[in-house]
Amino acid sequence: METSPAAPSPRRRVSRAERERQILDAAVAVFAERGYANASMDAVAERVGVTKPVLYTHFGSKEGLLLACVARARTELLDVTSEAAFAAEGPEDMLRRGTLAFFRFLDDRAPAFTLLYSEASIAAEAVEAIRAQQTDFIAGLLGVAAPGADPLQLQGWAQVIVGACERLAVWRKRDPRVTAEQATEYLMDLAWSGLAGRTDRSTDP
Repeated sequence: METSPAAPSPRRRVSRAERERQILDAAVAVFAERGYANASMDAVAERVGVTKPVLYTHFGSKEGLLLACVARARTELLDVTSEAAFAAEGPEDMLRRGTLAFFRFLDDRAPAFTLLYSEASIAAEAVEAIRAQQTDFIAGLLGVAAPGADPLQLQGWAQVIVGACERLAVWRKRDPRVTAEQATEYLMDLAWSGLAGRTDRSTDP
């Protein structure tokens, strides 16, 4: 007696949030591998396993997809650095943990890091928003160490630290011998040794 073929199992419905996460993961990989100019929406759609119109429904255009990738990286970066800093004991440990979390984030999400810096000319405003976000975050950490400091002074210190972290990150990408821990200590050796004295003076009566 012949048995009838089994009916194909129904495809699992994917929520909008989950689909967007899948698309962004694929887009980051494709953009990092091929560069924005050479990447196609077809390639992203194929990697996700959806049709190209689905991408346009979610993100509108290839540029919109790139900006969504950058925006997600911005949110994730603030989440990981905040979580690390809030688990610290004291201002110095906050800066150290937050800096280490920054470098580890770039290691864990290397394609996203490649995307940010290789496509900075296209997503310049979005990338600058990440710098501003991290500058405000670090200024807040420094404000804990020096509650009496001028807000403009805190912003100035934070600008220096963010710039130094960014250059260290670029250097590490070119020289993988430098670990996240080493880069963190290089930053702390220079930044905190100077800040410690300045923050002490800022709290003097």
